[in-house]
Amino acid sequence: MSLSTHVLDAVTGTPAVAVAVTLTGADGAVLASGRTDDDGRIGSFGGQLSEGCYRISFDTGGYFAAAGVTTFYPEVTVAFEITDPAAHHHVPLLLAPYSYSTYRGS
Repeated sequence: MSLSTHVLDAVTGTPAVAVAVTLTGADGAVLASGRTDDDGRIGSFGGQLSEGCYRISFDTGGYFAAAGVTTFYPEVTVAFEITDPAAHHHVPLLLAPYSYSTYRGS
């Protein structure tokens, strides 16, 4: 199973660059961490993951602070479950200072 993410700033309509992202397992152990690239992406994250529950956390507070923007959500954490370890999983985040949205991507 491979995992990727893509963060877009919904206010500016541009990729959210240098957002710190952390992947944890069900037990809270950190499995991977990194920052989004110039396209707002982390293309391969966490290596091979097995079935189970995971959390991917985005440091939205740090991203908006660097831009001089006040935000209501200093962190966004998305919990998800892998039931098919052979499939690719993509967790995108659409981000704004006072809202966010996510969905299962492809």
